[in-house]
Amino acid sequence: MKKVLSIVAIAALTAGFVACGPSKEEMEAREKAKADSIAAVEKAAQDSIAAAEAEQAKIAEENAAKMKADSTRMADSVAAAAKGGKKKK
Repeated sequence: MKKVLSIVAIAALTAGFVACGPSKEEMEAREKAKADSIAAVEKAAQDSIAAAEAEQAKIAEENAAKMKADSTRMADSVAAAAKGGKKKK
């Protein structure tokens, strides 16, 4: 009798756990929310990478313009020194 009562009690507890678990719709909703969250993180990462690359391109462009201006100024300075370096007799 004790064995039968134990089996019935275990069956009742098992049925209670299964009945209280999430439904298929709830599980699908969790999976969808998880997938949406992962997609949002990946998009944020891609946006961050794109912003960093754009900033790096901007800095490289500014540096190139500065180097060109420095080069022009140096060439003008050398030309002016060459003109002024000759003494007139």
